[in-house]
Amino acid sequence: MPTPDGSPPTRIGVLGGTFDPIHHGHLAAAEECRAALDLDLVLFMPAGQPPHKRGRVISPAADRVVMVELAIATNPFFRLSRVDVDRDGPSYTVGALEQLRLEWGLEARFWFLMGADSLADILTWRDPARLIELCRVVAVNRPDAPQPAPEKLDAELPGASQRIDVVEMPAMDISGTDLRARVKAGRPVKYQLPEAVEQYVTERGLYRS
Repeated sequence: MPTPDGSPPTRIGVLGGTFDPIHHGHLAAAEECRAALDLDLVLFMPAGQPPHKRGRVISPAADRVVMVELAIATNPFFRLSRVDVDRDGPSYTVGALEQLRLEWGLEARFWFLMGADSLADILTWRDPARLIELCRVVAVNRPDAPQPAPEKLDAELPGASQRIDVVEMPAMDISGTDLRARVKAGRPVKYQLPEAVEQYVTERGLYRS
């Protein structure tokens, strides 16, 4: 899979999530990181069975994959990765990154994009030490939020702060939780979702019940 200029990608961002639904906040964060870190492309990786959301009903993976495809269709630097939805078991990031390394080869380097709030919880993730070996971690932060403190992780994960980048994205207060609630209540979501995704949500009747 060459980059838009035809060269093989070696600097690859990975943005995971349920994407239920994917919205402009996800897209803006990915594009900001792509530009700030000079990434060749960004993979959008919908979660198959997110372990931190057990007990919450989420839309079928097939619907979430289609919404991602619709949302990223106009950006040649964005790609869909099915590595998580096509494998069995809980969607642990470290396992997905192991698989991506097999798919993209030894020359590829990965940057895993996450919200700054998730960085604070990374010690609760599956095998965080292995995770930061497999990739650099990117804490995406809003300008109105407290700055992340990667050095606080060094006591538990020696050298972790040297493997963490912080990227500030435009202030966009959009969340999947709020969007689902708005759709359910019949309130507008226009301009918060890509138009094609909004149309898909309407046609499929997602989040209505």
